[in-house]
Amino acid sequence: MPTAEQTLTRLLHDIRACRRCAGSLTHLPRPVLRLQSSARLCIAGQAPGLRVHQSGIPFTDPSGDRLRDWLGLSPEEFYDEAKVAIIPMGFCFPGYDDKGADKPPRPECAKAWRGPLFAAAPRFPLLLAVGSYAQRYHLKGRAEATLTETVAAWRDYAPGIIPLPHPSWRNNAWLRKNPWFESDLLPYLKRRVRRVLSSER
Repeated sequence: MPTAEQTLTRLLHDIRACRRCAGSLTHLPRPVLRLQSSARLCIAGQAPGLRVHQSGIPFTDPSGDRLRDWLGLSPEEFYDEAKVAIIPMGFCFPGYDDKGADKPPRPECAKAWRGPLFAAAPRFPLLLAVGSYAQRYHLKGRAEATLTETVAAWRDYAPGIIPLPHPSWRNNAWLRKNPWFESDLLPYLKRRVRRVLSSER
């Protein structure tokens, strides 16, 4: 019988080789995720953008710069795969819609892989649900009607899950309208992330 580590290694290999969404894309699939059995922080985002699709490394874009600032992490800490897992709702860049915005995550990923992957993954002391797709999935019916209401209710989900808006520049107006995010949530988030990565519960 395979060990838990072997099961996770095989599952990650199968995900990275997945081509389930190939017929729905105008480009070749390139699943992007990071996970080791020792990880303590899980960032559950939306889907890779074009830059990440090209680099093969998650959050290698301005959104990543903002997210690292929110978390209080250096790039070296953020990309320490032994501690930080990055598991988007869709593993491949979904392409652009008619307005030039990223399309929603392809649904094939969550249906095929999310259950087995989280069954094989470590028990994360902290999961960041970034964006409405991740919030609906990981809060399992406990999310509020809107992203703003869900993020505003972050205390109801902490300390195990913290919902966040997407760190895209497209959310600059949202951040201006919701100053409590920076004044109340971010200080707690930085402290919680630091505790988790320092192996404190």
